[in-house]
Amino acid sequence: MTGVNPLSLAGRRAVITGGSRGIGAAIATLFAEAGAEIAICHLNDASGAEALSATFSAMGKSLPVMECDVADETAVEALARWTDEVLGPVDILVNCAGIGGAEKPFGEVSVGDWDRMLGVNLRGVFLVTKRYFPGMVEREYGRIVNIASQLAYKGAPGLAPYVAAKAGVVGFTRALSYEGAPHNVMINGIAPGPVETPMLAGHSDAWLAMKKGQLPVGRFGKPDEIAPTALLLASEAGGAFYCGQTLSPNGGDVML
Repeated sequence: MTGVNPLSLAGRRAVITGGSRGIGAAIATLFAEAGAEIAICHLNDASGAEALSATFSAMGKSLPVMECDVADETAVEALARWTDEVLGPVDILVNCAGIGGAEKPFGEVSVGDWDRMLGVNLRGVFLVTKRYFPGMVEREYGRIVNIASQLAYKGAPGLAPYVAAKAGVVGFTRALSYEGAPHNVMINGIAPGPVETPMLAGHSDAWLAMKKGQLPVGRFGKPDEIAPTALLLASEAGGAFYCGQTLSPNGGDVML
């Protein structure tokens, strides 16, 4: 492989859900720098999408953008038809769309709270993957990266719905990898620690201080520190022998 960049995405097409801000935007930018064609979706974040589009324009690249609620099966089908038109067959899927929220004692968690959290963070991963996975299998190539959380392993008081959803993402990643790997469709995940994104804004100051104090590195991560892990898993050579793994750039919050 002398002279070949194992992390190149040249000629590859990638869809990134939740790609307008935070970790999703950092991944989209890095993937574009690595040579991939990118399309993203977002929900209620037109300003973030516009800002990322401007970044892409400055790079001399276009960025197709669509609004999509990944928990809605009809919306996901529309997203997939749209990417078929604007991008073509998709080689790489990053399931990054997600929601968080303030901590809430379990006794105060409503059925609506539970359903919405799992709807976006777990059902959404299922729906989007279900639409793109068969084409990857047929073409005998694909990379799927699911964004989970270190809380899937560690748990956290007041965050039962979120933790349950992210633990489901880890389990889904492991299970589907058995079906994808024989067709060169490698499915893996990332379980970041606390990262400086809008999602952290939903937590109390006390929770944020407590969380930061638990981290051996003494600080929260940045989106740009998570994106390289996604690039590794999404690349043709770099991600070829990762199967059903969930990598954990988390500042030492969980050491597996």
